[in-house]
Formats: sequence, C-alpha cells, structure tokens
Amino acid sequence: MTLLAVERIKLLSTRSPWWCAVASIVLAGSFTALVVGSATDEFPATVAVTQYGYQFGLAVIMVLGALSVTTEYRFNTIRTTFQAVPNRTAVLVAKAVVVALLALLIGELTAFSSWGLSLVLAPEADLALDSTADIVNVAGVGVVFAVAAVIAVAVGLLVRHSAGAISLLMIYTLAAESMVQLIPEIGDDVYKWLPFNTAQKFLTGDGESSGGAAAMGMPLSTSPLSPGWALAYFAGFAVVLLFVAIVTTNKRDA
Repeated sequence: MTLLAVERIKLLSTRSPWWCAVASIVLAGSFTALVVGSATDEFPATVAVTQYGYQFGLAVIMVLGALSVTTEYRFNTIRTTFQAVPNRTAVLVAKAVVVALLALLIGELTAFSSWGLSLVLAPEADLALDSTADIVNVAGVGVVFAVAAVIAVAVGLLVRHSAGAISLLMIYTLAAESMVQLIPEIGDDVYKWLPFNTAQKFLTGDGESSGGAAAMGMPLSTSPLSPGWALAYFAGFAVVLLFVAIVTTNKRDA
C-alpha cells in the first residue's frame, strides 16, 4: 500500500495526468459530436456511435502511460526510487497499477461524457443503455484504457526514452496494426489475433449494440473470440508484456 501511495503522489504531482484527462475527454467528445451531429435516418446515431472517438482518448492515455516511466528515466528519479526500494518488481507493479487505475477513471469519464453529449445532440435517438451490449460499449472503454495503459508502461520500461516510446505506441496503435491486413495471404489471419483488434471485439461484440456498431461505419473486430475472451486475451497480452519489461528492467542498470 505504501508503494501505491508513493506512485500515486508521484504521478498526480505532475501536470500530465490532468492535461491528458482533459485532452481525452475533449478529443473523444469533439469527434463524437461531429459523427452524432451528422446522423441521418439512413445512418442513425446508436450507443456504439457515441464511442466512435474513443481511440483518440486511447492514444492520449498511452502517452500518459509511457511518460509515467520515461520521465523518471529522463530526470533519474527512477534511480532514487530503486535505491530506496531495492525490490524493483514491486515498484514497477505498483506503478502499473496506479497508472491503470487512473486510466480507468479517465476512460469512464471520457466514455460517459461522449454518451451524455450525444444525448444532448440527438435527443430523439435511441441511446438508452438498456442491454448488456450497450453498457459494455460505454463502460467498457475505461477497462480498455486501463489495459492499454499497462501496455504503455511496459513499452516505456523497455524503450526508456519518451520520444521513442510514444512514437512506437502511436505508430502501432494508429497505423501499423491495421496495415497488417495488407500482407498477402496471411495478413487477415494475423490481424485477428492482434491486441487492439481484440479490444475492439470486447467493446463492440458483433455489432449488436443499439442496432449495430457498423450503422455509421464504425469498424467491427475480426477477432474470432467472444467479447469476454477478447478482454481476457487483451489483458493477458498486457500482463505478458509487463512481465517481459520488468524482467528486462531487473537485469539492466537503472
């Protein structure tokens, strides 16, 4: 508990969490407003569509997760921490937990802010959270943010440099993973098992949320897993990557 408190104080004593929270809410909300405001009878607003912009917030959260580690390496505060607490594994697990919990909170604020904004912009639309699929589509965003934050912490530990870690995360999540589908013959098969594709499956399922997530072109996941197993797979990927990062950090000099 002491380590968790220490990591919480270190994280919240900087401006980055607050700026990232605002940026996530504003970016996702702005894109949602654009999409919901353009809804027509042919392409109606649905609960799934209210979360159309969540990936912008996800990108911000991954920047936050990476910076929570790389900033400490930049200013050498990580070395002081390891000298005070020789058990590096405990320190890094505590950091990952704190960042994940903050990401969960920001994710829920982002998702429900976008949903609430949609209720104002399209009061006549069926945006009630009256099914499990609808609830997961909105409340599940925070869970995805939390797991993604752990992935970002792991990448930050492995790379150590802010620019490199952030560039790697942004290129992969926003472009590289989708481009895997372009690989001849095996691209689609590989893409089915990539982490953020499975995260999308957890959120949108088969598109049943309020009439189908594809109502206005929101991409559906090609993962063969059920939403529950998709979340387990995504979380498992994050845990394995964090494990590799912690083992690597334990072998390196601070």
